[in-house]
Amino acid sequence: MELAKRITEIQPSVTLAISAMAKAMQKDGKDICSFSAGEPDFDTPVHIKDAAKRALDLGKTKYGAAAGEPQLREAIANKLQCDNNLKYDAANILVTNGGKHSLYNLMMALIDPGDEVIIPAPFWLSYPEMVKLAGGIPIIVDTNSSTGYKITPEALDAAITPKTKLFILNSPSNPSGVVYTRTELQALATVIVDRDILVVSDEIYEKIIYDGVEQVSIGALGADIFQRTIISNGFAKAYSMTGWRVGYLAAPVALIQAASALQGHSTSNVCTFAQYGAIAALEGSQDCVETMRQAFVVRRQVILDRLHQIPGLTCAKPDGAFYTFVNIGSTNLKSLDFCRQLLEQQQVATIPGQPFGADDHIRISYATDLTTIEKGMDRLELFIRNMG
Repeated sequence: MELAKRITEIQPSVTLAISAMAKAMQKDGKDICSFSAGEPDFDTPVHIKDAAKRALDLGKTKYGAAAGEPQLREAIANKLQCDNNLKYDAANILVTNGGKHSLYNLMMALIDPGDEVIIPAPFWLSYPEMVKLAGGIPIIVDTNSSTGYKITPEALDAAITPKTKLFILNSPSNPSGVVYTRTELQALATVIVDRDILVVSDEIYEKIIYDGVEQVSIGALGADIFQRTIISNGFAKAYSMTGWRVGYLAAPVALIQAASALQGHSTSNVCTFAQYGAIAALEGSQDCVETMRQAFVVRRQVILDRLHQIPGLTCAKPDGAFYTFVNIGSTNLKSLDFCRQLLEQQQVATIPGQPFGADDHIRISYATDLTTIEKGMDRLELFIRNMG
């Protein structure tokens, strides 16, 4: 069987491969400390689950509008206006099957073969693959600790060519946890407007920030940048709704209509009763979000304290999300080899930096309990010391 060329050009998910290896070891009775999860370990808040249950009881089990339930689109638009100072209406919103699906729809609706999409590294590993599936060309711009793992306006400007259509911005970032400041975003916005390209701002971790850091949406910085901004977001991280698969895209109406038409021919509407849970998430108490964030605050500090005690490992303090991005360059191991050996020898599951565009790093998630963090850090330290 000859597969489509587009499929042969994308890379399988390394994160899923590591997770599968860890699960197989668990099945064999091994005690695995997993730091691989990209999801909160908390249950979905009760009021959200109750809303979905009520929707089921009310018969909200039929096909719905491809673009999303009208009440949810209104709620999302209101959220973006109130929380992010983004003047969207319901017509500017597309409800999608998770945040990932919002980005996929965007690429398929916007990117033509040969279009270039600028992606700062380290990056969430699905960005380049989505661009390639749409026929586009990912243009990777490396960053490092000297720039705080952030792209500078000079680097963005230098990467733009006549073929550039889109710049992908992720703040707070997966995997680095960096959050761009208002000043940094304003400088990037100036380049975007001057060079007349589009930006998609992936804000899925917007509620998980620390130390009084301000979360700013680039589209709120002025009318010119707003016109060139597309927002991708969802309910997975802030509300621990990863399995619900509800996300959204916010953009000019013409793009939303195009992406909605695409969705109408691919997945159709998002699970109807799940959307009523999402409405409750936005319109109900936000105490649950803060409770989870406070738990991440404690876990972040514990894991950072432990990492700083391990010789040869360095790690910048993340301002958002729930990951530490650890430099393993001193071990002289590539990230995939490091993660495999750590899993095999100490039963600790981490994610290699290679698919994120940084092969001298690993990603460690602290979306897990403190007992696992302490035990896993003990094993990681033993692994490093045994190498010496």
